[in-house]
Amino acid sequence: MNLRPEQLASHLERELSPLYVVHGDEPLLTIEAGDAIRAAARQKGVSEREVLVVSQGFKWDQFGLAGGNLSLFGDLKLVDLRIPTGKPGRDGGDVLTRFAKETNAQGGRMEGVITLITLPHMDWAARKLGWFIALSEAGMTIECNAPQLAELPQWIAARLAQQKQTAPREALVFIAEHVEGNLLAAHQEMQKLDLLYGECALGFAQVEDAVLHVARYDTEKLRTALLEGDAARCARLLEGLQGEGAAAPLVLWAIANEIRMLANVRSAMDSGQPVDIALKNERVFGPRQMLCKRAVQRLRGGALRAALMHAARIDRMVKGLTTGDVWDEFLQLSLRVRAA
Repeated sequence: MNLRPEQLASHLERELSPLYVVHGDEPLLTIEAGDAIRAAARQKGVSEREVLVVSQGFKWDQFGLAGGNLSLFGDLKLVDLRIPTGKPGRDGGDVLTRFAKETNAQGGRMEGVITLITLPHMDWAARKLGWFIALSEAGMTIECNAPQLAELPQWIAARLAQQKQTAPREALVFIAEHVEGNLLAAHQEMQKLDLLYGECALGFAQVEDAVLHVARYDTEKLRTALLEGDAARCARLLEGLQGEGAAAPLVLWAIANEIRMLANVRSAMDSGQPVDIALKNERVFGPRQMLCKRAVQRLRGGALRAALMHAARIDRMVKGLTTGDVWDEFLQLSLRVRAA
């Protein structure tokens, strides 16, 4: 059964399942889900916990032994299995599949052991693997992905409500824009608001004063904004990267790499190749596929080739071979891709 992160608390109040699978691309939500399950287990009398981390050389018989080594005093046990790569290998996949079938055979009853399996983000291909399907069918699966930027104000409002605070829409948007999708940064700022003001209705000025300068900028967010054609966000990210002293060659690489990929996909499409095959050839997988599909539909090959020539001119500026304002050129290049 699939649970959303916000449904987990009410589920744990009602029952404790023998198996939980937590996966996703957002560390804060993944950590919180795991902490909530461990806390609920302690409240239900689980006094023993064994942590297993799957790394190179991991012996999968340790997992089976962990579930079998119960206390002589009959205490409940939590087996905390962590697979940082999301790839258990053939042996691990077989062990997990057998374990899931055994769990299913119990009919949802706990027989002394609760198992928590933590994974990274599992893309569509990984979710079709037999071991993951078996685990999903046998236990509770919680997918912990970050909300989209447009959904972030609502997520922030819900978090503020948990600490008995409210804020106007403009304040919620302000926080969302300044943390740039970094949920950990958003969480820290909301903790700060709680410490500063306590239970209250926050005003925009209070939020602005507390949150200013918290933004975390990186080139991955810039690449996403470029694909989305979001000029305002590109400008904000470029300003932040410049202010944080980001290396111009790294920023140029991030922008040029996206433009080059789009140009190759557009060229392949113009030659009659299906967009899915063109994206696969460019090694574009997972959530980025949909972003790239939308981007390449609005862009034309000639404009993308012109954008690549613009990137080459910026490269000469970075190397000192010609004069110009590199950061202004980055912005102009981003606008060119949006309007291409």
